[in-house]
Amino acid sequence: MSRPRVGIVMGSASDLDIMDGAVSVLKELGIDSEVKVYSAHRTPKEAINYSFTAEERGLSVIIAGARSAAHLPGVLAACTPLPVIGVPIKSSNSLDGWDSILSILQMPSGVPVATVALDGAKNAGILAAQMISVGNEQIRKNVKAFKEGLKQKSIDGNQKVAEKYGY
Repeated sequence: MSRPRVGIVMGSASDLDIMDGAVSVLKELGIDSEVKVYSAHRTPKEAINYSFTAEERGLSVIIAGARSAAHLPGVLAACTPLPVIGVPIKSSNSLDGWDSILSILQMPSGVPVATVALDGAKNAGILAAQMISVGNEQIRKNVKAFKEGLKQKSIDGNQKVAEKYGY
């Protein structure tokens, strides 16, 4: 395994079921990642240190998933020049996920966080791969092949519909 290019951080190990979508798609696209649990509220020093040292450790992008107040992506973005992609995660005590979405989406000027859909870790992984592909032709080829596969699934679905309804 080579050096990780994407850091995947979540506020709690209970977020792993969602964040595994990013890990899986990055692996499929040929990008190594590392997965960590750091909380903006329970382990703030560790989260900040992770973000401050991400660039020197060779990371290119950070994906951060968080529930409820969802401060983790913003805290990480404040401490690194690397792009940060936020994944709002719906929790049992959330306001239908809106608290997470708005906490990640409404960042102050100068501290951007790219934000994907609620529980959208797979899209975060794809977006991270697209960011890395700007300077990496092999990753770009992998992303193109992945998207071609999505296209084929749609075409195959259309064929199934046509067969079912006879047109």
